Amino acid sequence: MDESYVNLIVNRQGRVGVAQLNRPQALNALNSELMDELVHALHAFDADDSIGCIVVTGSEKAFAAGADIKQMANAGVVEMMNSPFIGYWDAVQRIAKPIVAAVSGFCLGGGCELAMTCDLIVASETAQFGQPEINLGIIPGAGGTQRLTRAVGKSVAMEMILTGRRISAQEALQFGLVSRVFPAASFMEESLKLAAAIADKAPVALRVAKEAVNRAFESTLAEGVLFERRAFNLLFATEDQKEGMAAFIEKRAPVWQGR
Repeated sequence: MDESYVNLIVNRQGRVGVAQLNRPQALNALNSELMDELVHALHAFDADDSIGCIVVTGSEKAFAAGADIKQMANAGVVEMMNSPFIGYWDAVQRIAKPIVAAVSGFCLGGGCELAMTCDLIVASETAQFGQPEINLGIIPGAGGTQRLTRAVGKSVAMEMILTGRRISAQEALQFGLVSRVFPAASFMEESLKLAAAIADKAPVALRVAKEAVNRAFESTLAEGVLFERRAFNLLFATEDQKEGMAAFIEKRAPVWQGR
């Protein structure tokens, strides 16, 4: 990728695409410019066959401390209704390839919502998660009340959203918000290692698996199982299924073609 970004650092580590939020003076507060660049970068990675997994991360001090309050402080209701800003979070969720949110430091408000639109969250032991919008006289508006509740349960989500309380990385692990907590010294290395393990799998199966797991949160059990069964059967039309099973029988590593 040769695109030039102002608020984002983009690179690749093997088959892993990395998008690093880069507004250090504002603790990576999410404004329209940054979110537009992020969505653009994610679309580019999604269209790149050499990329199997994407990592979204921030700095050691902050993944993202929230949405940029200065950008919306004087907005009215009609302006907010017509604004495309919150749509950026929806755009992140529509990316087909798996996205890992690698969180260190503050992950608050819109930043926490951004992490939750990714497919899994891994955290440094320094991470702090929260939805403090109540302290500003508003509520989360980019999915926080919905995704946080699904991740940690009603009682914990209620406490966090009604009081603005932050939770630590270990609490987030205990509640099910994150999948892994790594030591600060090896956090990024371990995050990239996990993403590389995902990127090493069959590309079509990864995409379908992501859709199937997301369906579990968005439909009934019966509908989800039906979707899973159809997706499972359809994968038998792929070359990667034939290669994967042949490689298993022949006791060798598979060579995926993504078709």
